[in-house]
Amino acid sequence: MMRVLCVGAILMEERVLSAKLTSEDIEYDKSLRPKKLVEFIGQARIKEHLNVYILAAKNRSESLDHVLLSGPPGLGKTTLAGIIANELGVGIKVTSGPALERAGDLAAILTNLEVGDVLFVDEIHRLSRNVEEVLYPAMEDFELDIIIGKGPSARSLRLEVPRFTLVGATTRTGLITSPLRDRFGAVARLDYYTVEELEEIVKRSASILEVGVNAEGAHEIARRSRGTPRVANRLLKRVRDYAEVKCDGIVDKNVAMEALSFFEVDDRGLDKLDQRILTTLIEKFKGKPVGLNTLATSIGEESGTIEDVYEPYLLQLGFLMRTPRGRIATEKAYEHLGIAYEDNNLTLF
Repeated sequence: MMRVLCVGAILMEERVLSAKLTSEDIEYDKSLRPKKLVEFIGQARIKEHLNVYILAAKNRSESLDHVLLSGPPGLGKTTLAGIIANELGVGIKVTSGPALERAGDLAAILTNLEVGDVLFVDEIHRLSRNVEEVLYPAMEDFELDIIIGKGPSARSLRLEVPRFTLVGATTRTGLITSPLRDRFGAVARLDYYTVEELEEIVKRSASILEVGVNAEGAHEIARRSRGTPRVANRLLKRVRDYAEVKCDGIVDKNVAMEALSFFEVDDRGLDKLDQRILTTLIEKFKGKPVGLNTLATSIGEESGTIEDVYEPYLLQLGFLMRTPRGRIATEKAYEHLGIAYEDNNLTLF
């Protein structure tokens, strides 16, 4: 039975490195998420700041200022929102920008909050303009302006809402309007994690999942995790499956290397789609600048996914360059893929 279950787990979608949260990840992530700031690994400066904000708010018996968390997917924005609520000792309501289609949706949530509660809005940059307009007075004055009726008989009704803390999360700070951004009292950008931090995360997750992994095995997983805890946890899960099916269930360096090679994750943490992006730029377009939409169409992927999920890591490695004329693969990318580099002497700017 164990073999059948594990083989089924191995026959998964190809993109084991995607930092996008899938339905499969939700329960898995919940079991691994830390509940307190002291349990949260990495982002040391942000933790220090949040600790001061939270303690000050508790000492004054006030609700915490609204907090905006930004950064690439999978770095812990949702986890930090839960930690903020736990540290404050209050409840948390979770929603997302696309889910709040009408002003009434937001009003229904706000009027059901308790004093001091945390409202977490993921993808807050995707709020509609109508919902955003209703949110302004709620954030500043803790009041809602509701329009009752239509036409000449319509009238405005102002309702008080409990003092709450809005925690917004975004992968695209630039898409948040200035009036909304200015209403956040604390803004924090999460950065990619170091290999050492990811190694600690892998060890902690392995302990919770009761996976036998030694220091070298954890290091091998961590260094291929794209600086992202969600990816590290996902790779740990895949390596665990491989170890149970192919080996004795213990994850050491050799088992981790074999498993990650089996799942086509190379030694720099690139998967098939990363490599397809680079080889398409190099081979199909002969190293010349390519527009994002053209690149997306060529590899059969959404432009937003490329820009938010894959490009940041390729840029961090120095394998990709954005120019006014489009994306190009760098000499480092050619070297990594084992392709001879030809300087096209292109004018990029």
